[in-house]
Amino acid sequence: LLFPLQVMAQELPGSVVFWNTLQAYCGKAYEGEITAGGKEGDGYMGEKLVMHVRSCEEKTIQIPFFVGDDKSRTWLFTMTEDKLIRLKHDHRHEDGTEDKITQYGGLNPNKGLATIQFFPADQETADLIPYASNNVWWVTLDENSFTYNLHRIGTDRVFSVKFDLTKEVSAPGTPWGY
Repeated sequence: LLFPLQVMAQELPGSVVFWNTLQAYCGKAYEGEITAGGKEGDGYMGEKLVMHVRSCEEKTIQIPFFVGDDKSRTWLFTMTEDKLIRLKHDHRHEDGTEDKITQYGGLNPNKGLATIQFFPADQETADLIPYASNNVWWVTLDENSFTYNLHRIGTDRVFSVKFDLTKEVSAPGTPWGY
């Protein structure tokens, strides 16, 4: 049997497509709004919410999440050798030192889809914040929006913030500790 000469493109795993899409926004900042879980007095309501895809390296993407003048939060995405993505939350004080509650998050259990990645809480999170051991974070990403989500399984704790990727804004400066 003769086969025609052709190069068949191997389909990239969802995690790699997601990663490449996220890197396309490097250097840009976007404003967001709470779409679930916001309530008066939570520190988010009424504040300007901005994400800045600040740094994109081969295996690490840093996205500071600014809440008004609070520059303490940075989402750290890391690509593993197995093409899985890890999400960590880097929390810093204004002087740059790490908060006592920092570096929590999780590793996606599979390569996910090109537009969504899930991150169940890892053991480090369970040890650091026992009540968050059943957290699941997920991020959705398409040409219009980036949405960061949290659900604490077994509770009514839900939080979502959606960023409009069609309207770039000015980055609010450098996050604390960077």
